[in-house]
Parts: sequence; C-alpha cells; structure tokens
Amino acid sequence: MRSRGLFTRTALVLGLAFLYVPILSMIVFSFNNSRLVTVWDAANSPTLRWYGALFSSDQIVSAAWLSIRIAFLSATLAVVLGTLAGVALARFGPFRGRTLLAGMTTAPLVMPEVITGLALLLTFIALQQLLGWPETGALTITVSHVTFCLAYVAVVVQSRLAGFDESLEEAAQDLGARPATVFWRITLPLIVPAILSGWLLAFTLSWDDLVITQFVAGPGSSTLPMVIFSKVRLGVSPDVNALATLMVLVVAIGITVAALWMRRQQRRRERDEQLAAAGGT
Repeated sequence: MRSRGLFTRTALVLGLAFLYVPILSMIVFSFNNSRLVTVWDAANSPTLRWYGALFSSDQIVSAAWLSIRIAFLSATLAVVLGTLAGVALARFGPFRGRTLLAGMTTAPLVMPEVITGLALLLTFIALQQLLGWPETGALTITVSHVTFCLAYVAVVVQSRLAGFDESLEEAAQDLGARPATVFWRITLPLIVPAILSGWLLAFTLSWDDLVITQFVAGPGSSTLPMVIFSKVRLGVSPDVNALATLMVLVVAIGITVAALWMRRQQRRRERDEQLAAAGGT
C-alpha cells in the first residue's frame, strides 16, 4: 500500500515537472541579460529590458490588440450559438435534423484544422466571387473562430444539462411559468458556470489558433500567434520569452478569478439549498 502511494506521488511529480518546468525556464530566461535565449548571462544581473522592447514594438502590440478583439468577439458569439445548440440537443428530445445538428456541432472537434482552414478559405473565396464580400481580414478570422469554438461551448453546455435536475424546470412549469421564463429564471442561472467555462475555453482557443487563422487572414490582419510564429522561424529573440511570460500571467490570473467566482457561486447555491431544506422542515 505504501509503495502504491509512493508510485502515485512520484508519477504526479514527474507529470507536473514535464508540464511546467519548460514554462518556468521560459519565464526565467525572459529576465536574461543576453541576446541568446538559451544561454544565461551570469556576468550581468537579470534585466527587464526585453519587456520594454516588447511594449515598444508596434507590430507585437497591434497584433496582440487584434487577437484580443477577435478572441473576445469570437468567444461571445460562440457562447450564444453554442448555448442554443447545447440546449436544443439536451432538452428538445428527438426531432427532425437532430442527428445532423449533433454531427455538424461535433465535427469541428475531430476534424483536422488544416481541413477546416482550407474549407473556410474556399468558402470565403466563393462568396467573394459571387457577392464581392467578405474581404479576408479580421471579419473572416472571427467567423472562422466562431465556427470551431461554438462546438466546444455546445459540448460543455450539453454536458452540464445532462446532469441537470429537470424537476426544477417541471416545478416552475407546473406553477404556470412559460418555457421562456423557465429558461431565463431557472435554467440559465444554473448553467452559468458551464457558459463561463465555455467562454473561457473559446477565448483561449481563438487567442491561440494559428493554423486556421493563416488560411483566412488577409494583409494587415496578422494575429499574435502569427507574429510569434514568424519570429520563431527567423530565430527566437528574448522579447518572445517576455511576451510568452505575460501571456502565462494573464491566463493564470483569468483562471484564478474564474475559479474563485465559481467557488463562490457554488457556496451560495449550497447555502440556498440548506436554507430551503431548513424552511421545508
């Protein structure tokens, strides 16, 4: 029994080290005083000059701002469409076209990004030839990101509704509430954590996407992953380590805030259930 516990702890430590030691080394080298990203300059003290060089680069700042706008809009639209799809698949039961909707919703999850990007590019080219619209750029990137992000949101919402207590909705309907009122007053507040998780996942996927974006991006619409990839191909510079460190910091803060908010909501729900049970007795 003791050997089994030792093996479990060792495997956990090795797994965490495999995941986070490269990230920690990248963070450490972002303060390196040398221009060589893999050689630490022991002769000089750590420096913040690469962070200054990062913020003084118009290319990186504009690409980061473009990525943030696209990711925010894509995640918001994907949450709306993905929530509707998840609710339809989880609540409407058998209906004509349900299998087709389920297949189209989950297809982006398993389809290679190269195929998705090529299909979207051909679609936009066909629309341009027929309608003269849209021009490749931020709009086509946003539409493409919504296309694959809503699949993840739909899966998350559908999974949450699968374990949802339907008696709450049935009780509200027995008291005379209409379906729309039941959804806004009962269902939606209880699946908000799943919706928030879907939004964060969609935002991360949109912010991080490179393959699909390269297919549908136009001149002057290079996102941050595209800029980083172009820099890496020409040789990694220390300001890329600084940029990656800031991205890790932003993601860590976002995850921490979301976890604290979800824990607070969970405690509030448990407290309300205890009060309701105490009032019922």
